[in-house]
Amino acid sequence: LREVAPCKPLAKIHGVSLIEIAVRQLAGVGVRRVTVATGYLADEIEAMLPVIARRAGIAVETRRVPDCRQPNGHSVIAGSAGFDGRYLLVMADHILSHDLLSALVANAPADADAVLAIDRRVASPLVDPDDATWVRLGKGNAIARIGKGLDHYDAVDCGAFVAGPGLSRAIAAAIGNGQPGSLSDGMQLLAGQGQARVVDIGDAWWIDVDDAKALRLAEAQVGERLPQVFDTKGAEA
Repeated sequence: LREVAPCKPLAKIHGVSLIEIAVRQLAGVGVRRVTVATGYLADEIEAMLPVIARRAGIAVETRRVPDCRQPNGHSVIAGSAGFDGRYLLVMADHILSHDLLSALVANAPADADAVLAIDRRVASPLVDPDDATWVRLGKGNAIARIGKGLDHYDAVDCGAFVAGPGLSRAIAAAIGNGQPGSLSDGMQLLAGQGQARVVDIGDAWWIDVDDAKALRLAEAQVGERLPQVFDTKGAEA
């Protein structure tokens, strides 16, 4: 998104930044505290978070990633350090509807270390096939394979998880095994242990805002899809 905004989490849609949308959506499903893992342009993001917290009516804290050039699993480890229970994990550039997050929270199996929201609409115009993380399902609601380069898949990763401490341990183990340490590396390790499950979001709306085209699609739809954030004309609520 550099052509639109040099700091992606602060890129705005109708006056509301992507990261503020994420914080508001989390607050809307009962989250009481948000921890933001920061790295690249951390000072700029951290300067805006007190304002976002006040407008969203929720506590927001930050934890810096030691090296923001590392894969996103390192952000998960930094951001969830000290968590002793389950938490919602979302990406700052994914806009997730209330229906999606509610379904994930309500249906996440309690006996899994990580539960991923998936969308079976793999040909949706809102999904960028060149950037998507794909999911191949095993028996029941278990993940068999997850990654960007899968030839055969059943669904796309929505970028929203219910997770516990086991996810960070799995990412750390993957790094110890010589892998780069992406979130998918940890999820694949959990999948091999039968500890990675999914929740199908059905027809719930979401979009991954990775480029100017996706930003335009989001701008055209958020007013209708996220009425709690935007009024019917698309302006900030």
